[in-house]
Amino acid sequence: MKTDPNLARRHFVRLSAAGFTALGLSPFGRLLAQAGLPARRIEGFGPLAPVADDATGLPLLMLPNGFSYRSFGWVSTPMSDGRATPSNHDGMGVVHADGSRLTLVRNHECPGVGGTFAEASMTYDPDVDGGTTTLVFDADKGELLESRASLSGTLRNCSGGITPWNSWLSSEEAVLNPGRAVLDERVVDIQHAHGFVFEVPFNGPSRAEPLVAMGQRLHEAAVVHPASGDVFMTEDGDPLAGFYRFVPDVKGELQRGGTLWMLKAEGVADLRTGHQTGDRFKVSWVRIEHPEQGMGTDGHRDGNLQQGLAEGGSRFMRLEGCYVEGDIVYFTSTSGGDAGCGQVWAYDAKASELLLLFQSPAQETLYYPDNLAMSPRGGLVLCQDSYRKEAQSLFGLTPQGGVFEFARNNGKYDNFRGFTGDFTNSEFAGACFSPDGRWLFVNVYTPGFTVAITGPWQQGLL
Repeated sequence: MKTDPNLARRHFVRLSAAGFTALGLSPFGRLLAQAGLPARRIEGFGPLAPVADDATGLPLLMLPNGFSYRSFGWVSTPMSDGRATPSNHDGMGVVHADGSRLTLVRNHECPGVGGTFAEASMTYDPDVDGGTTTLVFDADKGELLESRASLSGTLRNCSGGITPWNSWLSSEEAVLNPGRAVLDERVVDIQHAHGFVFEVPFNGPSRAEPLVAMGQRLHEAAVVHPASGDVFMTEDGDPLAGFYRFVPDVKGELQRGGTLWMLKAEGVADLRTGHQTGDRFKVSWVRIEHPEQGMGTDGHRDGNLQQGLAEGGSRFMRLEGCYVEGDIVYFTSTSGGDAGCGQVWAYDAKASELLLLFQSPAQETLYYPDNLAMSPRGGLVLCQDSYRKEAQSLFGLTPQGGVFEFARNNGKYDNFRGFTGDFTNSEFAGACFSPDGRWLFVNVYTPGFTVAITGPWQQGLL
């Protein structure tokens, strides 16, 4: 089903214009009418069954009836630049569209022991192996056209976000200062500090320059509020994390510096537990005076967090996925909530209000939401990253608060591309839609590949 993206966007803007107080939080404002009611599982698109990949013929995923997909960008396969595709496929976004040609930038959360996979001009620290690859996908033909390295020498590039000026913000989920370090049981010489955000343009390599003013910490997502140019960022800290806002000195030019702030919910120091769906809070921001100091005085990797808490910033837990639509910034707390199974928050940048949009009451409803993306038709895609030994899944969250399983990892290999065994517990990551909503792109972290999913999408589901 093809959806007019302009019509869908007008629908979001119309609903969000009134703000939280008039239940106008895009389609998800309707959840406020059900504040306090338990979250519920719904049927969604129906039962899942194994579906063969159009590219390999293997049943890599389980999907509802009528959906199909094509895998591409497998780990170790040659890219267009002749280099091998790196591993650990994580955050990703569609950064540019030229007709049917879609450019995606994909993170690789490599642990730092293999050395750079890119040329020196796009390498930050030569002994470190994280970074990004850039992919061009033909949405009409449903196939990958080209791929290349675009940033390397970075560490554990986990999540990030697209910008209105067609670039990708790639975030390091690691804090290290120069010197010798043990990474993945190997000794590595670290030449530069790590724990920063890097910007990757859609049409060329990154300059491999850290955006130091945005902070040194365990970064996850980074999304740009289009109206202000401010960047909102999550932090994967357990048991404590902060939600951050970077105000650039010059809108759209992040490399020129700015100021870093941490969210403070007025009168509420701890947002991890003790709150109900529909709870809302007025928000102010406390300044992080030394964003470059990611190491705390006690040697822990929470220097930014400690600065913010000392000024009255509010505590979250394991903030990961983040997505912006209009004035609303959605983000997940993977293990927040009274049940410890996950929360979805929404911040209204225009009204300076924070809303607890959803929290899972039990593992059986939803367990550990991570990356997220919004569909042009209404509904959020949530990538599960649980510690249970069952297969990992993609879930949908509807505007009415219904949760349903949309896709399940079915990857079991018998010496396929050198992989043998059960990989169904590998997480999904980097979910993002094509601008017209026809394709849902998502990564399977291990062994490492990307899929483009299409099918009979429905208004109000995904």
